[in-house]
Amino acid sequence: MSGQIAQARDASASTTQREPGGRFADVELSEALIRRFDKAGPRYTSYPTADRFVPGFDEAAYRRHLAERASAVTPSPLSVYLHLPFCESLCYFCACNKVITRDHGRASEYLGYLLREIAMVAPELGSARHASQLHLGGGTPTFFSMGELGTLVDALRNHFDFVPNAELGVEIDPRTVTPMTLSELAALGFNRTSFGVQDFDPAVQQAVNRIQPLDMVERALGASRDAGFESINIDLIYGLPRQSVASFDRTLDEVVRLAPDRIALYNYAHLPARFKAQRLIDARELPLAEDRLCIFMRATQRLLDAGYVYIGLDHFAKPDDELSRALRGGSLHRNFQGYTTQAECDLVGFGVSAIGKIGRAYCQSTRSVKTYYEHLNEGRLPVERGLTLDADDLLRRDVVMTLMCSTPLVYRSVEARHGIGFARYFEAELAALTPFVQAELIATDDDSIRILPKGRMFVRAVAMTFDKYLGRPDAATYSKLI
Repeated sequence: MSGQIAQARDASASTTQREPGGRFADVELSEALIRRFDKAGPRYTSYPTADRFVPGFDEAAYRRHLAERASAVTPSPLSVYLHLPFCESLCYFCACNKVITRDHGRASEYLGYLLREIAMVAPELGSARHASQLHLGGGTPTFFSMGELGTLVDALRNHFDFVPNAELGVEIDPRTVTPMTLSELAALGFNRTSFGVQDFDPAVQQAVNRIQPLDMVERALGASRDAGFESINIDLIYGLPRQSVASFDRTLDEVVRLAPDRIALYNYAHLPARFKAQRLIDARELPLAEDRLCIFMRATQRLLDAGYVYIGLDHFAKPDDELSRALRGGSLHRNFQGYTTQAECDLVGFGVSAIGKIGRAYCQSTRSVKTYYEHLNEGRLPVERGLTLDADDLLRRDVVMTLMCSTPLVYRSVEARHGIGFARYFEAELAALTPFVQAELIATDDDSIRILPKGRMFVRAVAMTFDKYLGRPDAATYSKLI
């Protein structure tokens, strides 16, 4: 064992973590435990996962599900997502669907088609278009001018009824905003920002082609607070080229000092065969697996010591943040935007590659901007693929998402919702949970499964037990849990 891992293991041997009930427990995060349960698997922003979507789900199928929702007596509230794909420069680590260009005229053209799609879909949803959540993702949403974003928000407000406490979030590249930009975003109604930081070390930033000095990020966060944003998130990535335990520790020094409301600590998945941009990363500069593990253990310890609550997967939040309160109260949810406090919503997505969830169906738009334009020019919705869930999918989605939110899974509640006998239906899956019980990651009895405090680090692995699609010959390649 390397000295660094031994040191990190010592530092993490007694990790203090909040439980959902607000109590504290001493949690041992040993290297052996992590190595035992660290396997490749989905992040479960949906179940079934997006790699199970099929091209046979077309525009007609999407329209049928929109019609079903429109005719429902009490349709679910809506969450709205818009994908704005343009970026001025390429970040080598990025696996998002993006278009690299310095021609800002392309944003205006794209906006016109986006407004056309919104106008086509909204009436299909019926008159009940109460929306509790809006998120602009990318790409770089602030590639668009404030005038263009204002036009977009006006159109959304014309087509959707945003409730008074709606969460309106926007992803921010610190290199693209000024205090004026952030004030104008707040004036448009946005109340949540998410900043892509990744790492403050100049050598790491150079290796991934994303140069953004600490003082630039600090000014942007300060301007967000001055503008009145209710929640500020910082995204970090570990496992990037030229990272070390010591260098990432310095990044954490600054993150803790900046004190964002939420922190996402993502594991970099180097998959150059799938993501062309990652071929520009020198694989020889990536940290060794032992160092990655050490960085993760040290980072987790430091964030918990700084008072952050571990929400799940790779997300942390301050104790008084809405996510922390939802975790304690058992009302945490999960969708394509990650963990959320919103109740179960239908999600309508607009723009290239955007994913939606309407009732018992998932739908994804075409990934090509050119094809997206062609569909809309022909008066067609830009549907590329999707999936209609059967009864088993809906049942397993219920189970997987409950576990992912570390909420006790009560068998009788599942049985009442789906008309099955839990123990008999999931006999094989319950038997497969034995190693998790023995490792004290979960607790089971005749009526429930509970995720224990240290089990929340491995909740993906627990959820994978109930995924019927894993292990099939056509299964996707996933990143490791840690």
